[in-house]
Amino acid sequence: MIYGAMKFSIGGSLKLAFRPWVEGLENIPAEGPAILASNHLSFSDSFFLPAVLDRKVTFIAKAEYFTTPGVKGKLTAAFFKGVGQLPVDRSGARGAGEAAIKAGIEVIEGGGLFGIYPEGTRSPDGRLYRGKPGGLARVALATGAPVIPVAMIDTEKIQPPGKVVPKLMRPGIRIGQPLDFTRYQGMEGDRFILRSVTDEVMYEIMKLSGQEYVDIYATAAKRQIADAEKAAKEAVKAEIAAREESGA
Repeated sequence: MIYGAMKFSIGGSLKLAFRPWVEGLENIPAEGPAILASNHLSFSDSFFLPAVLDRKVTFIAKAEYFTTPGVKGKLTAAFFKGVGQLPVDRSGARGAGEAAIKAGIEVIEGGGLFGIYPEGTRSPDGRLYRGKPGGLARVALATGAPVIPVAMIDTEKIQPPGKVVPKLMRPGIRIGQPLDFTRYQGMEGDRFILRSVTDEVMYEIMKLSGQEYVDIYATAAKRQIADAEKAAKEAVKAEIAAREESGA
């Protein structure tokens, strides 16, 4: 009931204001489990995709969103629960990875749609990065559920980092044909199989999105960008200090 109400209010508002276009809706099964594997360009991805689907999609979110004390914390928790987010405790020995896999399997075994971002984090520059071989592939191989590749288009342009007011423009969503990995079912302990499955899904996402593919993890790319920005700032400071010493 809460999800339906949130979908009607938030989803309806998103569709009315931004008018997202969609291709491939027929690839979403009317019933039964499936994994929706999407690129990740914006925080809004987890809202635009459910907004255009008739069925509920369950994504995962860090547990802190659900446990923050106070009125604001309760409102935040209610919001994330309402839009179908599932809390994942990252405090375990292997962090969010194992918790995400367990959560995904539970959603699939319940006959639901499980949404996951194989890149593991938002793209720092709009390019498509290497998929992490843990969550997506292990859930797929443990359950036998089909994997449906999804491409979010231009969502990063609606509200770039640092921008408070979103830009009114039409994002797009392309939904590919389901991928069947049942030939590998039960082989989720083989890291080479996990890598192969993940790469196949990422290739399909790349074809749908048209993004440039970068064969490193997005987390590593973010570190490189942060290091480059830090080095640039330090270079500027050094140059200013040198000018001050020389009296220029």
